[in-house]
Amino acid sequence: MSTQLSIPESAKNSHAGFRRLLIVRLGSMGDIIHTLPAAFALRAALPEALMGWLVEERWTELLCAAPEPRSGPRSRRRPLVDRLHVVNTRAWRKHLLSTQTWERAAAALSHLRAERYDVAVDFQGAVRSALLARCSGAPIIYGFREPRENVASMLYTHPVMARGAHIVEQNLSLARDLLGKPSAVPPTQFPCDEAAEGCCADWVQQERAHDFILLSPGGGWGAKQWPAARYGQVAKALAQDGFKILINFGPGEEELVRAVETASGGVAKAVNCSLPELIAFTRRARLFIGGDTGPMHLAAALGIPVVAIFGPTNPARNGPFGTKSIVLRSPASTTSHTRRAATDPGLLEIGVDDVVTAARNLLGQCCD
Repeated sequence: MSTQLSIPESAKNSHAGFRRLLIVRLGSMGDIIHTLPAAFALRAALPEALMGWLVEERWTELLCAAPEPRSGPRSRRRPLVDRLHVVNTRAWRKHLLSTQTWERAAAALSHLRAERYDVAVDFQGAVRSALLARCSGAPIIYGFREPRENVASMLYTHPVMARGAHIVEQNLSLARDLLGKPSAVPPTQFPCDEAAEGCCADWVQQERAHDFILLSPGGGWGAKQWPAARYGQVAKALAQDGFKILINFGPGEEELVRAVETASGGVAKAVNCSLPELIAFTRRARLFIGGDTGPMHLAAALGIPVVAIFGPTNPARNGPFGTKSIVLRSPASTTSHTRRAATDPGLLEIGVDDVVTAARNLLGQCCD
């Protein structure tokens, strides 16, 4: 069901008459997913506008399934944007003195400026994203008045005060100010990669895993990670209810996933998959269990029920949005984005039984 964006009086003199719009949200996975509802709201309000998106190379498959061309008519493989502009700032920073780096950066900026965008919207709020919005050549640049990095606001022609508790709501408020009129917020769509969908469907058939639960024990940094052994115990309990248990993991998390498998007594199976395959697997999951990570936000955006295990980050801002969910967070946890290696003490107060009970409650609701 679509919702409506209400427009405050302050937004009535917006720049909604533009024909070429650039979205700037470079990364990361969860942050891009949090921006998609606002982007689809802009698309719904301006179906004929040419929309581009500036993104880091590693996250392009959230917007365009390879080998779909990154520019051209929209399709199921690239459902939102007409142009995809790609940068690789991580590699550029590592090789800052390389001639090749400067040549690639210059080519990317030239490609960006060639589109002659009327408006750029920086949803990231960082100095680098604001600078890239400026470098696009767009004469009008929207961004948050109080961005993540304060200097970024000096580069906007139209700084906007964020409204709403959740970051999705805040992003929608930025789109609302730009449009200056109510607009439907349609369901979020992800690229459909037929090969990934086919591989996933074949695996489900072969493993007879039509009812599976997806665990994601990673957490970006240690303070957000609930102990691997507890995930394994949750897997063991839910497997007794007749569910297959899959464990999603990313690069560098091999040891973590082995610990979950061991603690599960072998009932949980690790799946190391590409981003399109993760989208395909998540679409089919009965339930997702994990912390504040990109895969959790992907599950929520796909409408999959979520048991979210939170520690130092704030679920009011970053929790699962738009799906059935149960958020577990101890009162002992305080909000902090300090990237500590040790698990948050409050997170350790969430027991295996708490997670299993929440999972069974959600599964019961979905079967009612």
